[in-house]
Amino acid sequence: MKSIQYYGPQNIKFEEVPVKPAQEGEVIVKIMSALTCGTDVKTYRRGHPVLIKQIPSGFGHEFSGIVEKVGKGVTKFKPGDRVVAANSAPCGKCFHCRHEEYNLCENLDLLNGAYAQYITVPARIVEKNMLILPDNLSFDKAAFCEPLANVVHGAFRTGIKPGQSVGIIGIGPIGLMFAKVAKLMGARVIVGGRNPIKLKLAEDFAGADEIVDLKKYPNPEKIFRSFSDENKGLDVAIECVGLPEIWERLISCVRKGGTVHFFGGCKSGSTVTLDTTSIHYGDLKLMSVFHHTPEYFRKALEYIASGEIEVEKLITETIPLEKIEYAMQKHIAGEAIKFLVKPFME
Repeated sequence: MKSIQYYGPQNIKFEEVPVKPAQEGEVIVKIMSALTCGTDVKTYRRGHPVLIKQIPSGFGHEFSGIVEKVGKGVTKFKPGDRVVAANSAPCGKCFHCRHEEYNLCENLDLLNGAYAQYITVPARIVEKNMLILPDNLSFDKAAFCEPLANVVHGAFRTGIKPGQSVGIIGIGPIGLMFAKVAKLMGARVIVGGRNPIKLKLAEDFAGADEIVDLKKYPNPEKIFRSFSDENKGLDVAIECVGLPEIWERLISCVRKGGTVHFFGGCKSGSTVTLDTTSIHYGDLKLMSVFHHTPEYFRKALEYIASGEIEVEKLITETIPLEKIEYAMQKHIAGEAIKFLVKPFME
């Protein structure tokens, strides 16, 4: 099959590689649609100790497609089924799984290889985190299930309530989806970003109530507070950038009793300095949510299939496999949201 292979930071190759045979419980999926992701861009730029365990490695993790072959013992799926699969599944047996913290599973192996014509899905994902698509749902839309599942998990764990003011700093695809989900949960949504493409999508896709161009307001604390009830501060502030300096400033955007959600993952080894007086005497709730669970993967599919979230609006361009490096460079330049990758595109 044709595939993108990852050899190291800024070193990917378009190659012919063998399709991994399906072992017991595994399924080979013919990939019809895949998507680029901010995590893949980070991996391309500097590597990733969790995602990339060996070199060379498959690359990419958001996809949907058609079951090509099934391994021994597979009963839930058959060749020809239209499916979407997550990039992980919890073991159900470790300490965290026993505490129903499935996203923190100690045996959470992450699946890579979506930038290819075929992918062999591990048995545990087949059993717990691969779903049949509704007949009327396109592969292109279904490929958004994995990134949206992360956002839905984060939004529901935040406990967003109708009527709350929710501010989001960082409006890449994750921040935009956060804004849309928060709107669906009944919140008044204020977003802040710098990229004109993303600022436009904050209106067209997310339907944000207030959109702040941070190039005009480099200090967002005051402007974000001005959109809150009695200017006391936001009920909820969510960081979707992954920069320590934004983490530090976020607590100044919320009111006493408010919630600060550090959703953006910072570079390994990063540290922050926070004002303990504001946190303690302001009775702030600080939180962070990682990854997704089978429950939220299913909820994401429901949102997409219902049409409530028009994920296709986030597609910047459709490309063949051999243009993945072009897509990475466009992301780095801030000229894209998501590329739709078609492995069988002629």
